[in-house]
Amino acid sequence: MQSKPVQKQPGNKRHGAIALLEFETIAAGILASDLMVKRSPIALLRCGTIHPGRFLILVGGSVASTQEAYAAGMRLGETERSLSDSVFLGDIHPTLHDAVLGTRRDLTGDALVVVETRSSPALLAAVDAAVKSTPVMLCEVRLGDDLGGHALALMSGDLSDAETALEICADRAGDRLLARTLLPRLDPDLRSLLDQGTRFGLCPAFEPATAEYPEEVACSWDV
Repeated sequence: MQSKPVQKQPGNKRHGAIALLEFETIAAGILASDLMVKRSPIALLRCGTIHPGRFLILVGGSVASTQEAYAAGMRLGETERSLSDSVFLGDIHPTLHDAVLGTRRDLTGDALVVVETRSSPALLAAVDAAVKSTPVMLCEVRLGDDLGGHALALMSGDLSDAETALEICADRAGDRLLARTLLPRLDPDLRSLLDQGTRFGLCPAFEPATAEYPEEVACSWDV
């Protein structure tokens, strides 16, 4: 009887390097996953399908082992002509490492930066550069799932730092940047909602006391 893979909670262990590969076909992505874990002693942190019919592979480990596995995945992608995008981060920032694995942090500072890219590897490369160069707080990272294949990051901090982080992300993402926005002074009520995540289905209803409602009018079915 085969043992089940060990699952750990986000943040329990950090890897020195990570690599993320995005494949245009699921078949090629699964094959690449197999080749990569056989090639090098790395941790297969996550792998699976994302919209629209793509496959993501996230691996981590030492710099050498991760780079070796990454190279194997790259070669397979080139052979199959199915590699959409990829990134290797040999010295990933700790907050990005944790965010990729699901850790969320509350928004800090007055300003909010929202970055959306056309691919997940492009987002990681951009955000890693931004958080290494500025003291902004990385609050949330979402890769592919329920985003039509896009990737999303929220960062917060002082306005000047947020502006710099946004410029770095835009420059690093290049033509894979889909959208970006800067909110200089985030509404406190919206902040409390975003602290709980950006998924529509999980967002709690917020109805302030000052919210306006139409006057009640008798309807025919109430008579």
